[in-house]
Order: sequence, then C-alpha cells, then structure tokens
Amino acid sequence: MAYQSPISPGISWYETTISDRTEYPPLDGSRTADVVIIGGGFTGLSAAVHLASSGVDVVLLEAFRFGDGASGRNGGQLGTGQRAWAEELEAQYGFERAKALFELAEEAKSHLLEFAETHQIDIEYVPGQMSVVHKKRYLKSYREHAELMTTRFNYPHIHYMEADETAERLGSDRYFGGLYDKGTGHIQPMKLVVGTASAAARAGAHLYENTKVTGIKSENGKVRVTTATGTVTAAKALIAVNAYGGNLEPISASHVMPIRSFIGATVPLGDDSPVLPGGESVDDSRFVVRYFRRSKDGRLLFGGREAYTADNPLDISTHIRRQIAEIYPALANVEMTQAWGGSVGITMPRQPFVREVMPNVISAGGYSGHGVMLSNFVGKLYAETVAGNRDRLKLLEDLKVPAFPGGRTFRSPMLFLALSWYALVDRI
Repeated sequence: MAYQSPISPGISWYETTISDRTEYPPLDGSRTADVVIIGGGFTGLSAAVHLASSGVDVVLLEAFRFGDGASGRNGGQLGTGQRAWAEELEAQYGFERAKALFELAEEAKSHLLEFAETHQIDIEYVPGQMSVVHKKRYLKSYREHAELMTTRFNYPHIHYMEADETAERLGSDRYFGGLYDKGTGHIQPMKLVVGTASAAARAGAHLYENTKVTGIKSENGKVRVTTATGTVTAAKALIAVNAYGGNLEPISASHVMPIRSFIGATVPLGDDSPVLPGGESVDDSRFVVRYFRRSKDGRLLFGGREAYTADNPLDISTHIRRQIAEIYPALANVEMTQAWGGSVGITMPRQPFVREVMPNVISAGGYSGHGVMLSNFVGKLYAETVAGNRDRLKLLEDLKVPAFPGGRTFRSPMLFLALSWYALVDRI
C-alpha cells in the first residue's frame, strides 16, 4: 500500500507513482553546523542543495517525511511571474520594482527546469498553461493583461483566447475566454521533492526525517534548534515550514495562514478523450481557484475545493467529482482512483513572506498557491544570502506583507468569513 502522510489527508496519486522514495534517518544526538534548516519541502531542500554544493555544512530537519506537506501534494503548475499580476505589483510598488519581481520569478522558472535537467530528475514537465475566465465581466482585464505582458513586461509567450479557442483547447464550453501561456507548464511535484533530496544528500547535506523541532532560540551569535532527540547549534537558520509552522515561531505564524486544498485523480481518460487534448494545465478566474491538468498517463488531476480550517472533509472525491462535472458533464460519474489534500500557506496580499524573524534566522513561506517554482528559487536565494549576497532575496523581504488581523485567536474565523464571502461572489 502507498505511503499515507500523517499530516495531510488521503493518499495522493503522486505517491503511488514513486517506487524509490528514500527514507532518511531521524536526528540522533546533538551536533553543530554552519546552517540549520527547518522544513523539508521545496524551499528547505533547495537551500540544502545549494548550500552543501558550495561547501557549507548544512543540517536539514523535517518533522515527518519530505513531501508530506504541500511540496509533494500540490497541483504541479508553475505559472508565470509572481502570484499577483505584474500590473498589480506596478500599481503598488512602481514599474522598476514590479519588473524586477517579474524577472526574478521568470528566472525561478528557468532555474527549476535547468536544475531538474542538471540533476537528472524526471519531473515530467509538459509545456502550456491556460488561465480561463468563468465570468464575462473579467474578459477585459484578461485581454489587457495579455497585451501588457508583451508590450510592457517583455513576455511574448502569452496570448488572449476567444471563447472558441478556449473551448477547443479545454474540451469544454464552460468558460468564456482566457489566456494561453506557452512559456510555462506543469510537473510531477513529488518527483521533484524526491530528486532534490537525493541531490542534497549527494552534495553532502545532512538530512533528517521524522525529527520534529520543538524550539528555536537565537542568542550570543548562535542559533539553537531543539528536538526530542538532540540539539543543532549553527551560525544561521532557515525556517521553511510554510503552512506547517504551528507555534514554532510567532512572527511567521501571524503572517502565513494555512488553508486546505484538495485534488482528485480520475482513471486514465484515453487518447480519444476531448479533455485537454494539448496536455496543458489550467487555472480559472475564481477567487477559490479551480486548477486541473492531464497526467502523463492521461488522468485528469483536478483541484478546487478549499477549506479555511484545519479540518478535513470525510469524502474528498465526491466534492471534487461534482466540480469536474460542472466543466465536463460527461465525466459526472468518472471513477476517482485517488483523492487527497494538504495545507497551502497564504498571506494577506498573496505575496511571499520572507523575513528575518530573529537574529541570523530567516523565515520563508506564504507562496499562496504559486510556490512550485518560487519556493525552489527562494532556497537558492537563501544560499546566496549565506554566501554574502542578499540583494535578490531582499526583493522579497521588502514586500509589504502585513499580519493577519485578529491575532492567532481570531484570525481563522475572520479569514473563514472573508473567504466564504469571496466563494459566494464566485457563484454570483
């Protein structure tokens, strides 16, 4: 039987495809290092590879197994630019900074693909992504966005789709138009997790799974990270737990909120299926976004239902199948082979949270559903920072990411009310 994550509901289809998922030992005893990393997702593993490759003595601690959280269970879509559109960032920060943030994200995309090729990780990359419109009133902004990407941000890979092209590419007439982006695509995220961990181990990083961190202190120029089985003392630390931080450190906890997202996998649809004949990935214009794609073996991987609490639904597949049927009525009774979920870290402005939360301790997370490429690149930028170049990480550190209102006690119910309202607006 496939491995079941103890912190995320359901066995994912990704997990069923991995036959060589190396297990790493728990920490046994205390030790020292140059850098200690807390969290074995994309950010932490990427940082470990780049640090160890440059000769840094690095220890990585993961409370469960690598990929148990969002990094190993997400929709696999890369996207383009930051989570917020470039023109939205320009309105907030000005053109030069918005352009720099867009270019940073584009470099993140290139880096991920080059990293996978260099380390011979078969991430099953498929090019092409569509962002489709479920309300006619959004068409104008999507059309204008496509033009701005080409004329103002020098990104020629995107074009606006009318309704007929959208329907042909989707195999559904449920949407009114959208964007076609041939400069991005989708991957198998668990294969990237497993491959990055292997690359980090080969580079000399010390990797420990099933090692829950119980505390972190920075004093007298040293960072001390405690676990039930030992303490790691280092000069610097990276907190890369994203939505799974709990009470480890209060500043990150007040800025990054976990929400549940769920995905289902159908049986292979067959080569003659009209669903996504070009193999692209899709996201739509809902605030509670629906995202879907075809797997390498022809399954429809469909994500959409979100929950704004830590609770898990009893039957994930029923809700996912209902959403599939709204777009593809012929699949109303399609067999679901797997259904799973996980926690995504979001911030108030849906921009990454990167900040020094105590002396020599940087925390990174809150990628808000845009983390497949950004989180991996933030790991690289952190390694650059340790080497003495903090300029590029500062682009993210300086983003205006406020804490959630209501404190830790009231932020969850307040967010539930706000996002439930947006979900209602999606249907109006």
